[in-house]
Amino acid sequence: MADDLFSSLKLSAAGMKAQGTRLRVISENLANADSLPTEPGKNPYRRKHITFKNVMNRDIGMPVIKVDKIQPDKGEFQRKFEPNHPAADAQGYVLAPNVNSLVEMMDMREASRSYEANLSAIRTARTMMQGTIDILR
Repeated sequence: MADDLFSSLKLSAAGMKAQGTRLRVISENLANADSLPTEPGKNPYRRKHITFKNVMNRDIGMPVIKVDKIQPDKGEFQRKFEPNHPAADAQGYVLAPNVNSLVEMMDMREASRSYEANLSAIRTARTMMQGTIDILR
């Protein structure tokens, strides 16, 4: 039984680590959502997205989730009409980041809930371990 509880702790910890990285990437995207280039011809911040993969954890004999890659989003940049901006082109447009704040907030909410679910699983396993120790005393 103790091995099962330790395995659940390791699974949940891996999930928390992956979701924590996801939250950092989302935070970076949100922080740069309004970042414009400073010179004509320069690109603005490009949104990043994260992918995950299952990796076999030999200690517990089960696959756990890990961050696979953090990659730039290939989506098109937005164009804003700001003729007085130093990075404006001849028509007065400036390239803006391809970050959609609404999408980022939805992703953040999902990552946060997943993180909290893993934390709850760790707390439950810890309580069960403590109960087992109390019984054995």
